[in-house]
Amino acid sequence: MIYADNAATTKMSPVALAAMLPALEDNYGNPSSLHSVGQHAAELLQSAREAMARCLNCKPREILFTSGGSEADNQALLSAAELGRLKGKKHIISTAFEHHAVLHSLKRLEKQGFEVTLLPVGPTGTVTAQQVKEAIRPDTCLVTVMYANNEIGSILPIEEIGAVCREAGVLFHTDAVQATGHLPIDVKAQHIDMLSLSGHKFHGPKGVGALYVRQGVPITSLIEGGAQERGKRAGTENVPGIAAMAAALEDACAHMEENRAKVTALRDKLIAGLSQIPHSALNGDPVNRLPGNVNFCFEGIEGESLLLLLDDAGICASSGSACTSGSLDPSHVLLAIGRPHEVAHGSLRLSLSEWNQPWEIDHILREVPRVVAYLRSMSPVWKDLESGKKQFML
Repeated sequence: MIYADNAATTKMSPVALAAMLPALEDNYGNPSSLHSVGQHAAELLQSAREAMARCLNCKPREILFTSGGSEADNQALLSAAELGRLKGKKHIISTAFEHHAVLHSLKRLEKQGFEVTLLPVGPTGTVTAQQVKEAIRPDTCLVTVMYANNEIGSILPIEEIGAVCREAGVLFHTDAVQATGHLPIDVKAQHIDMLSLSGHKFHGPKGVGALYVRQGVPITSLIEGGAQERGKRAGTENVPGIAAMAAALEDACAHMEENRAKVTALRDKLIAGLSQIPHSALNGDPVNRLPGNVNFCFEGIEGESLLLLLDDAGICASSGSACTSGSLDPSHVLLAIGRPHEVAHGSLRLSLSEWNQPWEIDHILREVPRVVAYLRSMSPVWKDLESGKKQFML
């Protein structure tokens, strides 16, 4: 099988596995225990915290370990909202194409009396720092803008947005789940107050992530209990998962430039080939996008049928976020960039990693046009489009 769904999850790297096994076999103690076995685990936990801090250019104590990106997003937003409420500030700015971990948290906050402004993202899927600046009000308590979109791969101007927020004295959070390990991140230089990440997006294990919180920013606990993570996230730490995640991130950052160059070349070849399919369209910024992200709409077909036939052809792909793959509704991301419902239903996301090979791209470029043509040959909608009964949208 050709695995081209790395935005959904990645295979664990040998480096991550090598870091995880000793934590399972030898350093299995509870890091909160005072005996030597527990303290060996605590040392491993601290080493992982220091390694991740080096990758993000922050202090180790500013790293808070979580179960993944969704928990980190929730904790960041709910903490900022609570701080805003105490100050009488109940306005939050975000974008229309955030991950549902952010959007659903914002819906929850709206029910609690907060006002949310969702900035439009335009046809290439981005917002500008000027948009953010114009949306900030005296009662704004938080700006949360994703680093790079998980479906269409567009990279947002995080440093510029961060500078605007810092000047205005507004907290800035970014969901960097798709960007971490693939794009250079410097939370100090980019004026980031909080940042969410998830280990399984850069060849670490599932079920573990982190929230960077700039020192001095108050954090609200989502899980009450013990005093782990400086009292901000109760529950015995997942030491094997954390050790593996830290090792995976260090490895990804050490090889970032060479991996980006390789994956970008594969991505561009794939985009050029799929662009030859009639009535197709690339979604997202054609240049300023994640190295491995390719997202297309094909008019006249359904994305679900496309995925199933590609799976039969030995290609693992998706139609968008894995978190909503069971939904019959079209992608909110594609609707946000202006794709009509009918077109948004026919989307395909191929997300590559440094482990993909050129021959795999050749195979994808043979199979996708064949499957698209096959599905169109059976589609009444396509017949209406060809006959002129309906107008092409792409």
